[in-house]
Amino acid sequence: MDYLRVLGQSLDRSGFPWKKLIITFQVAQYVFEGFLSFRQYKILQETRPPKTLEGEVDQETYDKSQAYGRAKARFGSISGIYSQIQNFGTIYYDVLPRLWDLTGTWLFRYCPRGFTGEITHTLIFFFIYNLITTIINLPVAYYSTFVLEEKFGFNKSTVKLWVTDLLKGQALGIALGTPLLSAFLAIVQKTGNSFFYYLFLFGISVQLFAITIYPIAILPLFNKLSPLKEGDLKTGVEALAKRLDFPLKELFVIDGSKRSAHSNAYFYGLPWKKHIVIYDTLIEKSETEEVVAVLSHELGHWSLSHTTKLFGIAQFHMFYIFALFSVFINNRSLYQSFGFHKEFPIIIGFILFSEALAPMDMVIKLLMNVLSRKFEFEADEFAVKLGYSTQLAKSLIKLQIQNLSTMDADWMYASYHFSHPILPERLGALGWSGKEKKADSKAMNGEKSSSVATGREL
Repeated sequence: MDYLRVLGQSLDRSGFPWKKLIITFQVAQYVFEGFLSFRQYKILQETRPPKTLEGEVDQETYDKSQAYGRAKARFGSISGIYSQIQNFGTIYYDVLPRLWDLTGTWLFRYCPRGFTGEITHTLIFFFIYNLITTIINLPVAYYSTFVLEEKFGFNKSTVKLWVTDLLKGQALGIALGTPLLSAFLAIVQKTGNSFFYYLFLFGISVQLFAITIYPIAILPLFNKLSPLKEGDLKTGVEALAKRLDFPLKELFVIDGSKRSAHSNAYFYGLPWKKHIVIYDTLIEKSETEEVVAVLSHELGHWSLSHTTKLFGIAQFHMFYIFALFSVFINNRSLYQSFGFHKEFPIIIGFILFSEALAPMDMVIKLLMNVLSRKFEFEADEFAVKLGYSTQLAKSLIKLQIQNLSTMDADWMYASYHFSHPILPERLGALGWSGKEKKADSKAMNGEKSSSVATGREL
């Protein structure tokens, strides 16, 4: 496309201060998100629940929820500062060009001549850089799991399991990352200025492959899937699927409880063959009709084509990213601003391009959250039409209490960060009368459950 080539040439201006511009973007984003967090922290200091929840949540549970929210906010603030220090250190000390040169030296000294090209060099650089960042962020990850979550009684993991998952993740990253990154680089190298078309097709193929292979080869490395036993729950879910013409192939229970009390239900698979996965913690802490209500919401996303629409939007976004990358890939002023004067590696160009695109990503994040919240309301309405209004409302309240989730939110913070409406909004849309007995955390054994899952969230 000629206009992309012209745009690329206009942006490649010698001496243009790309480094200062990107640092400015990072600081502006950090300040903006800090401002939003400050607004939300004031909400977390409230001492009375929203009026919608006054008859549903006792004061003790609300106080715990607020305390948990404040603890996560303080942790987020500190980890955000830590991340900014890393970013500034990487830029100020020219870590990227230094590491690229170092890995190039190792490659020249220790690898056969046939393996000294850009692809091999990039693989070594990328995996070492990823290893370094993983190690640097270990304290943050450890604190989140074994201090913050542990303090509120939510962590179910052990250090051994945590380390094992970490090692599995690194090994999996190398096993999958090597062919994928190699193919990415080879496509850019061999297809000329129109490489983004081929990258787009490659990206779609990878996603379809991942949908197929993830539950078969990857998920079992971390969790165990067991067929749902015969009983009222299985009968209810199968009846729901039949009612909606949902192409259900299998029903599974996942052992999420071995790491945490997080729970939900989701589905995956190809259009003609779907599988439903239910967390064991969801089954343990909910009535059968409430679990079916949760699934009626999830299948609402399918029936209303939300998953298809989001998949289509994701493909458009991916094409837009690759097309814009073609504008920056030959931008010598961008490379030189970050210390690359002799070599202009593709992977470095993509990393720097991603940093330059940050302001646009913020806008896209906001718009996608707006759309996601709309879809959540629609899926709730779908469940209501199926006759699950009361059961879904009860389930949402239980999940909120068990999870100690934030029960209110600043509108600006929620608009930017939340992909789901807050509980009072959802209960209002469900027409919940609030005449049920007030729930409390002790009645639910103080267990935590959340709406985090591999598929769409509740």
